[in-house]
Amino acid sequence: MQTLKQARPNILVVGDLMIDHYLWGATERISPEAPVQVVDITKETTVLGGAGNVVNNLMALGATVSVASVIGDDSIGREMTMMLKGIGVKTEGLITQAQRQSSKKSRIIASNQQILRYDKESKEPIEDDSVAKILKAVEKDLFLYEMIILSDYGKGVITEVLAQGIITLARSMGKKVLVDPKGLDYSKYRGAHLLTPNKKEASEATGISIKDDASLQAALIWLKEECGLERSMITLSEDGIAIFEHSVKKFPTVAQEVFDVTGAGDTVIASIAFALSAGKSIEEAAKFANHASAVVVGKIGSATATIDEIEMYESRLHQSTSDAHIKSFEAIEAVVKRARSSKRRIVFTNGCFDILHVGHVKYLQKAKSFGDILIVGLNSDDSVRRLKGPTRPVNVAHDRAYILAALEAVDYVVPFTEDTPHDLIKLIAPDILVKGGDYEGKKVVGTEFAKELRLVDFVDGKSTTKTIEKIQGSTC
Repeated sequence: MQTLKQARPNILVVGDLMIDHYLWGATERISPEAPVQVVDITKETTVLGGAGNVVNNLMALGATVSVASVIGDDSIGREMTMMLKGIGVKTEGLITQAQRQSSKKSRIIASNQQILRYDKESKEPIEDDSVAKILKAVEKDLFLYEMIILSDYGKGVITEVLAQGIITLARSMGKKVLVDPKGLDYSKYRGAHLLTPNKKEASEATGISIKDDASLQAALIWLKEECGLERSMITLSEDGIAIFEHSVKKFPTVAQEVFDVTGAGDTVIASIAFALSAGKSIEEAAKFANHASAVVVGKIGSATATIDEIEMYESRLHQSTSDAHIKSFEAIEAVVKRARSSKRRIVFTNGCFDILHVGHVKYLQKAKSFGDILIVGLNSDDSVRRLKGPTRPVNVAHDRAYILAALEAVDYVVPFTEDTPHDLIKLIAPDILVKGGDYEGKKVVGTEFAKELRLVDFVDGKSTTKTIEKIQGSTC
């Protein structure tokens, strides 16, 4: 994950731009004029949609993004251009075409449920002159891009001439083109690196009803061969992603509460492009895309996932490495802010955890049961020596942190250099502060920053000191 955090790939998105317009409200009555709900609007928001949602996802991940598309000479087109420039997207490839209606989709949301959508847009193919202008703009700056995404929403921008022109240019310079396809005829994408259709789209395009592993493989092979792809891919919703290069590989996702699947396909292609551009393998990219999608479907509306949000999701799954769970003061502050925003209860405890034993594990499991996220403060080597004597710790801080972070009960480990975790507890302000039962009746550092203090009894006969004595007394 650290490699992805540092990545800043330059990616070009070509496709159908639109504005997603949301009217938020509540409904408590039926209209006297007709048997329909009356929605009292309380909030109105606009975000980039269509290919613009791919752009948003790439920007959220940290990419440098350029866009090429066609808009109308209208207020929606001008608003779209300002939105793109406002988030730092390069718009040299944005072409204005007279008499074309820029796309805007308005949704009415009541009690977190979409109850109506109405659209304003042009759907006819863009003019030949617009195709030529986009190709000229792409060719001029092609050397800058590490990846190109064609985001086809079937609104007329991705014509066969444009798609084949971009793919030909890209292949001439060894650049990969990823396509989120639309429609039944995928021949216009021939020669791309890969396509990202979902199961329904792939079934319709290939004529193969995907209902088991055999039909899935047949559809993947058809896509690869008929479209001349380097590898084929089909997204499988809650079942993850399937990829065929020399054989079929499936990458399952992990089920979680789904609020809205709007734009999940945009997240998939954006995260795969981002990961591949950062030097990740296709297997790593598929897993990354699964986790990014899982974050997005837990939100309402066209949404994005940041690297930090994906890392937190992986942390909850315990599918990340121990290094990803070891945080600095600055990093844990950001984690806490995200946890607070999602109303997750934070538990904190601390200790030396020198030689990990069953007593430690049961203590930490009990601490985790009090909330959603367990943060463990870990004494540095110098502070352990000051507290325990010159022969301790047996294990250095990095080793102790790494082993702690590997435990299922532990979400994050934060090393500290002071004798007490006073400053760390102040920074985190946990919902629950946990200490050992031997602190009964004693003053506990940091209680003034926590909402609640809970004491947990240790397992009798289990301690680091006793473990060391047993090792020293062994004749083996």
